[in-house]
Order: sequence, then structure tokens, then C-alpha cells
Amino acid sequence: MGKTIGIDLGTTNTCVAALLNGKPFVIPSSTGTRLIPSYFAVTNDEKTLIGVRAKRQSITNPQNTIFAAKRLIGRKFDSKEVQITKGKVPYQIVEGPHGDARVVCGGKTMSIPEISAFILLEAKNVAQEFLEDDIDGACITVPAYFNETQRQATIDAAEIAGLKVLRIINEPTASALAYAQKRGKKNELIAVYDFGGGTFDISILEFGEGVYEVLSTAGNTYLGGEDIDNRLIRYILDDFKKAHDVDLMQDVMAMQRLKEAAERAKIELSSQTEATISLPFLTETSHGSIHYNTVIMRNKLEELMEDLVRQTIEICASTLEGAGLKKDDIHEVILVGGQTRAPLVIRKTAEFFGKQPNRSINPDEVVAEGASIHAYNIVSPLPSNILVDITALSLGIQTKGGMFAEVIPRNTAVPVTKTRRFTTTYDNQDAVRIAVYQGNEKIAQDNEMLGEFVLSGIRLAKKGDPNIEVSFDMNSEGILRVTAKDADMGTEQTVTLEAASGLSNDEITLMKKKMMSLELELKEQ
Repeated sequence: MGKTIGIDLGTTNTCVAALLNGKPFVIPSSTGTRLIPSYFAVTNDEKTLIGVRAKRQSITNPQNTIFAAKRLIGRKFDSKEVQITKGKVPYQIVEGPHGDARVVCGGKTMSIPEISAFILLEAKNVAQEFLEDDIDGACITVPAYFNETQRQATIDAAEIAGLKVLRIINEPTASALAYAQKRGKKNELIAVYDFGGGTFDISILEFGEGVYEVLSTAGNTYLGGEDIDNRLIRYILDDFKKAHDVDLMQDVMAMQRLKEAAERAKIELSSQTEATISLPFLTETSHGSIHYNTVIMRNKLEELMEDLVRQTIEICASTLEGAGLKKDDIHEVILVGGQTRAPLVIRKTAEFFGKQPNRSINPDEVVAEGASIHAYNIVSPLPSNILVDITALSLGIQTKGGMFAEVIPRNTAVPVTKTRRFTTTYDNQDAVRIAVYQGNEKIAQDNEMLGEFVLSGIRLAKKGDPNIEVSFDMNSEGILRVTAKDADMGTEQTVTLEAASGLSNDEITLMKKKMMSLELELKEQ
């Protein structure tokens, strides 16, 4: 029997852990690094690079180096988030055949699950090399606010990488599992504030006698450390243009150097009050080379990021309200994600919750640790805990006027079955279209469409007279069965809806085969 692992597939870095001797252990690579940069690249001689190797050459090969792919996974090309990202990365983002966002790398168009699969493959290989055993399955984490399409895209990425997914688990929930094991059995309410490289989540959980129940969750899948980096980059660009009357936006290599420098400065300013940025020969003009040197003060960075942190606090307030709790009800506030090292984040969370946050856990590693605990628990004949998770987003159907009618409200514990009654909108209507959406917006089309089907054979009657029962049945794995029934005639139609990631089954099979052929080459690098 092989081993199980937990993987935190991050926007900036990816981390892999396993349960060894009853305790979660973050697995280092052969070079000793505990975090795998979430970078993928193809070199000019068509060599594939992942992780550290890909990041090292990003300055000289920016257009063929893919980073922050998690911000694109499961998103449509024409979505607002993808269009914003297009203007901030050096690589090309294009529309896929299913309307999904894809990237161009090494002259080839690649899907985002395929890019993510390479990162997961690296994590799997790191684990196999260290554990000297096969990997039987993995628990992979995602932001709590990921919709079903984004979750399915993550599952597809794992399949392409040859990983069996034991379960997709929310990042704050995984963090809470790791925290609880270190803490020991104790009844308490905790808030997990997860501010990572690309996403923000807040979850309220209750612990008690081996049962971990998620009470409420909320977040923003396009709010993270990358946005803070971009604010700092914009500030430096404006400063450079003011001093030299040169727009660096057209120089992709200079922009990549600037990105790395801004990220380093941001990290330094978590422990220091100032950081020096020194970039000799940053760009070339007709008058010669231009160097750039400046000092960034912590208070300037905090000024640039203050409104972003404020958004996270506003989400915290709505999450407490959703759980029917007050700030004083929370026993501990756990900080997760690299961005929570920022002094401003620590101050603002302390001010909001009225207590100093618990910083006893490593914010970069705790998600993978918790995932490894849950992975082991899934396959264990004697599971040590029970996890009760919730739906982060509402599920429902489109009704008259394009409105969204909830059937399963957000923050409902799963598994769950709920039924609502609807009716016809015109006389002698013999069929209805059931369009299923997921989201929290009032207009159906502002949410994510999961699928649709038609219930025919409805009793002919005046509008508003027929009773049409729509039942949603969601299991703990997030698989949704929708049934529509004419309560008077007994006519029934049932469909199982699994979100489409933008890849067909044939594409996934082909990508998996290509990945297997590349795996040996990657191991030999």
C-alpha cells in the first residue's frame, strides 16, 4: 500500500505534506526547499521547467513562463478577472474551444488545468522521492469560495498529473484541522483568515469531540498578495516615468525584474520598516542604460494596500453575520497565507476581532498539513475525526425575468437535499426549462451556470396552477443531482450535474498520456 498526501496548490507557491508517525510533515524537495514555486515554463530549446527551475529563468523568458495560473483556473475567457489578468502578465492569454481561458507557452496553446497538472506532478514526484513509496491518493485544497467549475478544473488537473483525488477540501478548513491537531481536543469556535497570493477566504468553524463543523464561509477568489504586488509595481512605474520620462510597460524583461523586486520588497517590509530596490541596467534607451534605485517605506506600502485589507475585513463581518455570531463568540483567530505576515493585516484583524490573532502555525505550510491529515483520515479504517463542510455558494434555478431562485442557500451543510415548488408562467404550458446556477447574485446570469434540462409532459392548465417540485441533492463530494417533477401528473426528469472545467474527456485523456511521457524527462532534470 502506498502513501496519501495533502497538497496546497497555491497561486504563488505549492506545498505538499504527509502524515508521518501521527503528525503532519511538510515534505522538502531534494534541494531542501519546502515550497514549490507555482511556475511553469518552456525554454527556447523546448525544455519543460517546473517550480524553482521555471522561476529562475522567468526574467529572461517572461513570455513563456506561466505564473499565478490559479487565478485563471475554471474561468471563462471573457470573465472580468481574466481580462484584468491579461493586462498584468507577460504571457499571452487566449480563448479556448469551450470559451475557457488558456495560455500560450512555447508556441503552443495550453489549458489552465494542464499547467496546474505540471505543478501537481512536481509535488507528487517530490513526495514519492522523499517517502520512497507510491502515492495512492491526495487531498487537494482550494479556496473556500471556489465554485464547482473551478473545483472540477482542479480535479481534472490532478487526473492529468496521474493523481487520485481523495477529496477536494477548502483551504481554511484544512488549516483548521492542522491547528486543531496541534491544539488538542478542545471545544471552541475559530475564525480562519486566509489571505494568500491570489485569493482571500474567511471561515468560521466549531470544534467539539472530534467533529469539525464549518458554520459560515465567504471570500474573494480574485483578491490576494498578487494585487498588493501590482499596487507596488504601479507605484514604481509612475516613479520611474516621472524621473526618466520612460514607460517600462513596453519592456517585458524590465517588467519581470520589477515584479520580482516588488515581491522581495513586500516580503522584507513585513519585518523591516524600509526596503531598498536596486535594479541596475533596468532598461535601455537611445541615451544609454537607465538604472533604478529607491527606498520603499513600510508606511507607503501600507497606504497602497490599505483598501485591499479593508475589503477582507468587510468580508469577515458578513461571514460572522452569516453564522449568526458576534466577534466575542470567537475563541481564536488563525492567520493563514503568506500575506498574513504583513503587520497591517495583523493589526487590522486584531482590531476587528478584538483579540490578537494566533500566529503559532506556519501560514505557508498549515494548509498542506491539514490536507495530509484529512487524506489519511479518509483511507483510515478508524477515522479520528468527522468533517462537516458547507456550500460556499448558493445553488438554484433561473425563474421568470432572469431572476435567481435559491434552492440550497449558501452556508448549508453537505450532504443535503432540498426541494422548492415552482409553477408555469403562461397558460397551457406543457414544458419548462430548468437552468441550474451557482452563486450569490440575484440575477441568474451573473452566477455560474452548471447545466440545464427540460421537464415536459406538464399538466395543461392556467399559468400558476401546476405544481412543479425542483429537488437538489448534493453529496459530500459536491456532486449535484437535480430532479424536476410535476407533482400532479407524476412526470419526472432527473439529471446529475458535474461542472465542466473547459476540457473534454478526450482532451484530458490525451493530456494525461503526454504527461506520462514527459514525467521521466522531468525526473532526470
